[in-house]
Amino acid sequence: MKNGKQPEKGSSRILSLTVLFIALCGFSFYLGGMFCSERDKIEAKDVTSTTTKVVASPKEPTVSPLQIKSVSFPECGSELQDYTPCTDPKRWKRYGVHRLSFLERHCPPVHEKSECLIPPPDGYKPPISWPKSRDQCWYKNVPYDWINKQKSNQHWLKKEGDKFHFPGGGTMFPRGVSHYVDQMQDLIPEMKDGTVRTAIDTGCGVASWGGDLLDRGILTISLAPRDNHEAQVQFALERGIPAILGIISTQRLPFPSNSFDMAHCSRCLIPWTEFGGIYLLEVHRIVRPGGFWVLSGPPVNYKRRWRGWNTTMEDQKSDYDKLQSLLTSMCFKKYAQKDDIAVWQKLSDKSCYDKIAKNMEAYPPKCDDSIEPDSAWYTPLRPCVLAPTLKVKKSGLGSIPKWPERLNVAPERISDVHGGSASGLKHDDGKWKNRVKHYKKVLPALGTDKIRNVLDMNTVYGGFAAALVQDPVWVMNVVSSYSANTLPVVFDRGLIGTYHDWCEAFSTYPRTYDLLHLDSLFTLESQRCEMKYVLLEMDRILRPGGYVIMRESSYFMDALTTLGKGMRWSCRREETEYAVESEKILVCQKKLWFSSNQTS
Repeated sequence: MKNGKQPEKGSSRILSLTVLFIALCGFSFYLGGMFCSERDKIEAKDVTSTTTKVVASPKEPTVSPLQIKSVSFPECGSELQDYTPCTDPKRWKRYGVHRLSFLERHCPPVHEKSECLIPPPDGYKPPISWPKSRDQCWYKNVPYDWINKQKSNQHWLKKEGDKFHFPGGGTMFPRGVSHYVDQMQDLIPEMKDGTVRTAIDTGCGVASWGGDLLDRGILTISLAPRDNHEAQVQFALERGIPAILGIISTQRLPFPSNSFDMAHCSRCLIPWTEFGGIYLLEVHRIVRPGGFWVLSGPPVNYKRRWRGWNTTMEDQKSDYDKLQSLLTSMCFKKYAQKDDIAVWQKLSDKSCYDKIAKNMEAYPPKCDDSIEPDSAWYTPLRPCVLAPTLKVKKSGLGSIPKWPERLNVAPERISDVHGGSASGLKHDDGKWKNRVKHYKKVLPALGTDKIRNVLDMNTVYGGFAAALVQDPVWVMNVVSSYSANTLPVVFDRGLIGTYHDWCEAFSTYPRTYDLLHLDSLFTLESQRCEMKYVLLEMDRILRPGGYVIMRESSYFMDALTTLGKGMRWSCRREETEYAVESEKILVCQKKLWFSSNQTS
């Protein structure tokens, strides 16, 4: 009997606890429901109140403009007058010498960033206007005696009085760059009819090749590292020719795949056949299908030229055979050769790339699908061949329209952009035509010879550059490494540009741009990049007397004006073309000043 009663007592206790638990849960749910109902009522009331306020007074901002304390930035020492933060020679010893990787970008951490204004050289003058600047510049603006002494015998440049003159010579074109390009056009007729529009010159010297091509309708990015030639890129930009600091070393160049119609190297001393041909693979990545790679100098024409190259015929023949073998293995075919110039063309034929994929022992191998072709911001070089996709083939040379028609035709790759379409591109171009028309009213210097080198700091499709295409300017289009990848569209339209992150310094020398333009850059990037450092970088790369157009949310206008004043800029606020309250234009001009430690 005892054993029979024990369970009954336990069951009663469990039943009582269960009832109590259910009752407590029900009461908690009831209280929770009451609380949630009241919170919903409060939130709804706040939303209604805010909405009513906006409708009643649409011009009244809902958020107070950003305010910062007035600031006055000190002068940097004169030793920083040519400071390039991410390619600073003083920091080179911190990095390895393998494949000259110390010449790549190595930006200082925040606690090492300079917070001062870089002075111009003593005696600096406003640059000579284009097109005269192509042939001459002020010596005091780029006072480098080393390059003058070392290269004057090759007719790169010559100092006469207070100017440098550029006779258009070079190591491989002693008869002048125009004669050299004429020879090249005989080998590549596509350079004459608008088929070839964009080019890259690796190891550019003082950019005479790129400068000559401008008259032939070909837009060239001249690329060179900061090295013992001192200031190749600075000379190029001082002349009004597109250029950027860079080197093919361990990382991809900051350009998307299949971008350039043509790549060129004139005795640039890049060891093309070393390290398994990895530098050639990078050229293959950035040249579009059907595009050309041009090499002049060793080992081309080794049979006649080997004595002048300080080597043996056997060594040069070995280098040439190895070069030809590597190019063939990457689906380049020999296109033409005459004297010291050889031309190869990148194949778009699927069969060549299929052969690589099927041959397990092929070197270099075909890249697998995990390799992102356009990833090019601090991305290591890949020892594999990127096969063009069907969409890329449709963007190949011969498939896309010739220049200038290609500027206004929506490229095939626009569909890779989220929301991208032909109608969207047309709308964007129309918007920028209206904007540029308005800009020329608020900044009359735009469209004149006072502005030559232009940097669009955060483009989408290159609409700003397209609207200026008839003016005597060239535009470097920057696409943020954190934004949608629209740079392939920019290149497919026949424009040029680069990836960049504005939390870091740009790959150029001080005083190299006449106009900096931005559109809502701080609205998009202020969460990542401190405004002060972006403005200081803008001041570094802007020429004295140069201009800034900042199209921004009204929220940032007061802060930008304060910082501009602290950098000795003169700024004025302008309305946009539609005079909306939420967005304004700040037009600034950088004043010419000299260091207090200098005589001028």
